[in-house]
Amino acid sequence: MKIVDRYIFTKFLGAFFYAIALLVVIIVVFDFAENVGRFMDYKIPWKDVVIKYYFNFIPHFFNLFIPLFAFISTIWFTSKLSSNNEFVAILSGGVNFYRMLVPYLTGALCIALLSIFMSNVVVPRANYNMQFFKNKQMSRWTRTTSNLHIRNSSNSYIYVDRWNVAEKKGYLFCYDELSSNFVKYRLTANEIVYDDSLKVWKLYRYAKRITTHTGELLYSGASMDTVFNIIPLDLSQDDKACEVMTFRDILQYIREDKDKGGGMSKYYIMEAHKRIANSLGVFIMTLLGLSVASRKNRRGVGVHLFFGIALAFTFVFLQQVSKVFSVYGGLSPALGIWIPNILYAFICFFMIRTCQK
Repeated sequence: MKIVDRYIFTKFLGAFFYAIALLVVIIVVFDFAENVGRFMDYKIPWKDVVIKYYFNFIPHFFNLFIPLFAFISTIWFTSKLSSNNEFVAILSGGVNFYRMLVPYLTGALCIALLSIFMSNVVVPRANYNMQFFKNKQMSRWTRTTSNLHIRNSSNSYIYVDRWNVAEKKGYLFCYDELSSNFVKYRLTANEIVYDDSLKVWKLYRYAKRITTHTGELLYSGASMDTVFNIIPLDLSQDDKACEVMTFRDILQYIREDKDKGGGMSKYYIMEAHKRIANSLGVFIMTLLGLSVASRKNRRGVGVHLFFGIALAFTFVFLQQVSKVFSVYGGLSPALGIWIPNILYAFICFFMIRTCQK
């Protein structure tokens, strides 16, 4: 790496971490101002607020804004280079414009690798700790889901009238196993509870009915242990649960949910693709910022920042619109996540080809 490469590389990373650190401080200040009353109301020790809340709060927002601030930091320091005629001097010295992309892409690669590490290691763990902290120290109610129908296997189905997410307990449970033209086995229970230590389901006040060609057999009892092909997460119907999973866990859940017909796989598909798309989006945002800011402007950095921020927020808006169409429309979950990246990749290619060299 030559001197000019090191110069641009260090400027890029320095501007990125400085900008995103300022954002994190601002977000923490506003969040604290909003939640300080709740912290005091729940009588949470300030040590827990700092360590258990904000140490797990910061990684999520840090990772969320990585592509956006890669873009803004590129515009900021490149505009300074352009306004100080440093860009002109480098190009006049015989350096090809496309050769100038090397330190930018190297910096984008470092940031993208950081984003991948954050998305799949740091953030899922921090989200899990945050959920545990909120459920234990900041919740006064229990979230429930109701009227759940899930396929257990190719010929068996499960119904739960009401599911308590925190206690992992369900009410009015029914399991049906079908033959070619009738229900050959039915198991019902007033309550069903998942035992984490034994990985089994405990049924209370249950009744079994076995149907054969010769008649029916009826059984009942106070309690019994059994195993199904479902886990508590299948009954929670929580589209945010994927935020605490690693990439491998998400892929495994997608395969299992499709087999069960649970209907939650689209949220997990979107989360898996979003982690990749956001990381690769750093390259697009970096090149887009370079193409905007490398043009020398008499009015200084402000003009570049205005156009840059407008492009960045258009990108974020497009991400949200395509996500809504993926959830509630007929758009493929994977395609909905990648549409903004694909569209802005073409815009980036066009602007790089037409920028001043």
